[in-house]
Amino acid sequence: MTMMKTARIHEFGDASVIRYDAVPRPRPAVGEVLIRVAATSFNPTEAALRAGMLQAFLPVDLPYTLGWDVAGTVAEIGPSTQGVAVGDRVIGWLDCGGAAEYVRAPVAVLVAAPDAVPLANAAALPLAGLTAWQAVFEYGQVAAGQRVLVNGAGGGIGGFVTQLAKYAGAEVIATAGARSAEAVRRQGADRVIDYTAGPVGASLDGPVDTLLNLVPLSPPDAVALAPLVRSGGRIVSIATPVESPADAGVTAMHMVARNDVAHLAALVELVEAGVVAIDISESRPLADLAEVHRLSEAGRTRGKVVIIP
Repeated sequence: MTMMKTARIHEFGDASVIRYDAVPRPRPAVGEVLIRVAATSFNPTEAALRAGMLQAFLPVDLPYTLGWDVAGTVAEIGPSTQGVAVGDRVIGWLDCGGAAEYVRAPVAVLVAAPDAVPLANAAALPLAGLTAWQAVFEYGQVAAGQRVLVNGAGGGIGGFVTQLAKYAGAEVIATAGARSAEAVRRQGADRVIDYTAGPVGASLDGPVDTLLNLVPLSPPDAVALAPLVRSGGRIVSIATPVESPADAGVTAMHMVARNDVAHLAALVELVEAGVVAIDISESRPLADLAEVHRLSEAGRTRGKVVIIP
């Protein structure tokens, strides 16, 4: 029996519950492939899952192998599986399992990896990129000539949101701390507001058409952001809901991203065209995954961190 390394949780708790286990390498079933993993990427929501905070609406069975994103090479094809060949470079958003040397995956959730970036770096694209795409184009309906405020642009999703809003033709105003400000400018922000220097509204020269909130907010901070959107505008939050003031004429939405391979393929095309860059702040070995969880929960990560098995 061929064994492989994985990062799993056998119970919910702090980062110390992450264990590095040797388990049998899986075999792909009908409609599946086995991927030799080049990388997964860390998503802060996985830390919430590890802590047991998502069980009410995203229950998982234990032991659970971490890793929602995957980039890798097809190593084996399951019975009756069409449209893919051994050796193909693929990326996708999985239910679990990317934090391992190999993972089995439904071929239906995979797309060809971009050739323009290293394969491991492409692991940063699926979940964060899809969330950004749907926030900007579906929920936010961002269009040319609009003013868009991206709150939390320094995070892994924020980098993609900033680039996609700029691609749509919007004027992008982004909030970021000093550590992320330069990266956010490179990603296309027309203006960067240091959220640590005072209320965002005090630095804003007029209302915006769309607020895209990507970070958890205290109730007072959420209340303070909502009036920054003009009447007829939109508020989209992937984190703390931001409610529209009464009679403000603003549409407020809380969104949860969905796995959409058509959107992922469109993102890959933008990466290939040089329109969207994948900003990797760190590459870490699988054995460092618990440390990455700790650093994220302490607010000490920036952009996307890829995990190499």
